[in-house]
Amino acid sequence: MTTEKFIKNNLALTTLIAASLVVLISLGIRQVFGMFFIDFNRDLGITNTEFGLAIGIQMLGWGLSGPIFGAIADKYGGHKAISLAFIFYIVGVYLLYAGPNTGIYFQISLGVLIGIGCGGTAISIPMSIVGKHFPLSNRTIAMSIVTSVGSFGYFLSPLFTDYSLRSEGWTDTLYVFIIFLFIGLIVAFFVRSPISENEIEKKNDQNTLSALKEAFQTKSYNLLISGFFVCGFHITLVGTHVPKYVVDRGLEDWTAAMILSLVGFFNIIGSLLSGYLSTKISKKYILSTIYLLRGVSICLFIFSPPSTISSIIFGASFGFLWLSTVPATSGIVAHMFGTKYLGLLYGLVFLSHQFGSFFGAYLGGLFYDLYGSYDYAWYLAIALSIFAGLIHLPIKEQPVERLQKA
Repeated sequence: MTTEKFIKNNLALTTLIAASLVVLISLGIRQVFGMFFIDFNRDLGITNTEFGLAIGIQMLGWGLSGPIFGAIADKYGGHKAISLAFIFYIVGVYLLYAGPNTGIYFQISLGVLIGIGCGGTAISIPMSIVGKHFPLSNRTIAMSIVTSVGSFGYFLSPLFTDYSLRSEGWTDTLYVFIIFLFIGLIVAFFVRSPISENEIEKKNDQNTLSALKEAFQTKSYNLLISGFFVCGFHITLVGTHVPKYVVDRGLEDWTAAMILSLVGFFNIIGSLLSGYLSTKISKKYILSTIYLLRGVSICLFIFSPPSTISSIIFGASFGFLWLSTVPATSGIVAHMFGTKYLGLLYGLVFLSHQFGSFFGAYLGGLFYDLYGSYDYAWYLAIALSIFAGLIHLPIKEQPVERLQKA
C-alpha cells in the first residue's frame, strides 16, 4: 500500500488529522468523569446512584443525538455537525464548573448537555466523515487511525486529571477541560466531507427514509446493533465505576488512574490491529473474539486477589479490547450500505451502544447502593460477553442487493 493510494488528496489528509484530534479531545475528557466522583460526592453531595444516573443520561444523550448529528453531517457537512456538538459540550462542562451543578442541574450538565456534545464529537461522526474519503480496501484502517489517536486521549487524560485533582482541585480541572474543548471547536472546522469530484462512491438517489427502511430490513444490521449494546455496557461500567471499585478492594486511588491510562495506551494498539485485521479476515469473527476475550479479562480481574499486578493486567488486556470493536463494526456498516448515509446508519448502531452504556453506568451505581458491591454488575457484564460473542456469528458481510446490482 503506497501513500498515494491511501491518501487520495489533501482534503482527505486534513480531515483524517482533524477528526483524530477532535476524537482525542472529546474522548479524553469524557473518559475521566468517573475520577471526579469522590469530589462530587464530598462537595456536591452526589450519591453513587445519582452519579450513575447522570452518566447513564449522558450515554443516552450521546446515543440519541448521534443519528441527528449524523444526518446533519451527511447533508450539510461534518464540520457543521461537530462544531454544533462542541457548543453543547462546552456549555455542559461550564455549568458543571460554575454552577448551578447540584440536583437536577447536575443531571442536565453532566448528563444531558455533555451527552449531546459527545453525540457529535466522539467517535461516530468524525469517523464516518473520514470513512467517506477512503475506499473499501483502506476504510477500516483509516477509521482505526481515528480511534487509536482518540485513544491517546484516553491515555493522557487520566494522568493529567489525577495530578490536577490532587494539586488544583476539581473546579480548576474542569476549567482546563473548557479550554481544550474550545480548541476542539476550532479544529472541527477542518473535518470536511469530500467534495463531489473526490467522492469515493457513485452518487445514488436513495433518500433517508429509504436508507433507514433498507437497513432495518437487513438481519445482519440488526444483529450488529444488538452486539454493540454490549460494547457500551462494558466500556461505561469500567470507565465509570472502576475508580470506586479499586478503592473498595483496598487499593490506592491512583490505581484507577493507572488502569484508565493503560486502557488508553493499549487501546491504541488494539484499535490499529483491529483495523488492519479487518482488511484481512472476516470482521464478524474479529468482533466475536473481542467480546469473548472481554469476558475473560473481567473474570481474571474480579476473581483474582486485588493487587497492582492484577490491575495492570486488567488495564492492559481490557484496553487492548476497548475500542477495537469500532473499526470492524463501522466497517461492516459501510460495506453493507455504502457511505452516503454512513453517519446516520452508524449513528443508529452507536445509539444501541449508548443504551448499553446507560445500563452499564446506572446499574453499576444502583447495584452498589442496593447491595454494597459491584459484583452483580460484573456478573452481568460477563454474561453479556458470551451473548455478544455468539450473536455476531450469523452476520453476513456483503453489500445489500441495491449495491450488488450497481
